[in-house]
Amino acid sequence: MTDFTLDPRLAHDCFTLGTLCGLRLLLMNNNQIPWFILVPETSETELFALSPSLQKATGQAVCALSRVTKETLNAEKINVAAIGNLVSQLHIHVVGRFTTDYCWPAPVWGAPGGTPYTKAEVQHLTTTLKTHLGDTFLAAD
Repeated sequence: MTDFTLDPRLAHDCFTLGTLCGLRLLLMNNNQIPWFILVPETSETELFALSPSLQKATGQAVCALSRVTKETLNAEKINVAAIGNLVSQLHIHVVGRFTTDYCWPAPVWGAPGGTPYTKAEVQHLTTTLKTHLGDTFLAAD
């Protein structure tokens, strides 16, 4: 057990869906696009500083989530980013983009126009992830 604490901004803006490959899996509260955030439970703030095993788990989680977002949620393009200018806690965005989404082709962060998820939509998405990610995804209680 670690003393890990999720950054308050991430906790406020996202739903915690569970863990994927041992990383915290969040869902940005914006049902206009599939926008996931992976958070390694570490005090490191840069990808290169992770242990080799955590680097491997992070890569596996990004690839698995990207694949599901593209193949199951039908995203046209996958954006992956670890910017950390506003939230220094290491977190990786995996965002499914569509040429018809509300802010295409601009970046999604900071763009006005998102709509919050309903509880039923979050549950449906969680069920979809369980089905397509298998035992690498452990849903939150």
